[in-house]
Amino acid sequence: MKQLITLLATAIFCTSVGAQTDSSRHPGSDTIRIGGIIIVKHGKTNGSNDNNTSKHFNQKKINSNVSTNWWIIDLGFSNYSDKTNYSAATADQYLVNKPGSTLPLGISDFKVKTGKSINVNIWVFMQRVNLIRHYVNLKYGLGVELNNYRYNADLSYKKSGTSPYPSISPIPHAYVIRDSISFSKNKLAADYLTIPLMINFITNPSHPKKGLNLSAGISAGYLYSQRNKQKSSERGKQYNKGDYDLNRFKLSYIGDLGFGPLHLYGSYSPRSFYEKSLDMRPYTVGIRFSNW
Repeated sequence: MKQLITLLATAIFCTSVGAQTDSSRHPGSDTIRIGGIIIVKHGKTNGSNDNNTSKHFNQKKINSNVSTNWWIIDLGFSNYSDKTNYSAATADQYLVNKPGSTLPLGISDFKVKTGKSINVNIWVFMQRVNLIRHYVNLKYGLGVELNNYRYNADLSYKKSGTSPYPSISPIPHAYVIRDSISFSKNKLAADYLTIPLMINFITNPSHPKKGLNLSAGISAGYLYSQRNKQKSSERGKQYNKGDYDLNRFKLSYIGDLGFGPLHLYGSYSPRSFYEKSLDMRPYTVGIRFSNW
């Protein structure tokens, strides 16, 4: 009897151990179970799929210390804050009135059409570098700023060494006149090669598009093109490119704000974009089309 009990106990023990250690698996299975322990052979458990792997790599990408965004587009409006002393600008002959006119050029002549003064920025790239756990980042890039100032008044920009009217001697520097004809289209264009540098704050680094994204800093721009484009029935279309006494360098305070798919941007320069005579401090505001 004792021998039978011993034999049954031995059989039960072996069966229990066999149930605890099961190295058999279904075709295509990637795990081995030994009791309460699961051995993963290929980096995933039964029932896992490629979506989990994809999520793992996406999370790794989000938390990368350097993130690059290519070909960002800004679309907005250009304008300026006018601080000009018009008496001084007239005295140094940067502003020239047509002979016989008793009304000197003033602040009303340089008011722009807000809805038609367009700003377009094209950023070749922007990079974001992690500084503090992806909540605080350094953000910088390279691109061009295209500014158009559309005038209501009939202003014309002239190169140095020319005469505005037969009765006036050639002027040795660039100047602006109130023209004798009416323009249906009249704008000053100023384009810059620009490098922005900002501190970026993200409230939800794991899911940046679901949180608040705020950047603030400065930009340095170099003026590579300035031109006065006009259209009239008398002269047709004119594209006057030259040096109109605009500052070659522009420093601006800049910022952008993103929440979900919506991104806004803005800039303001505390210095005039004219080299002398006119004191006009440009600013822009608009929508940014960006992945982050």
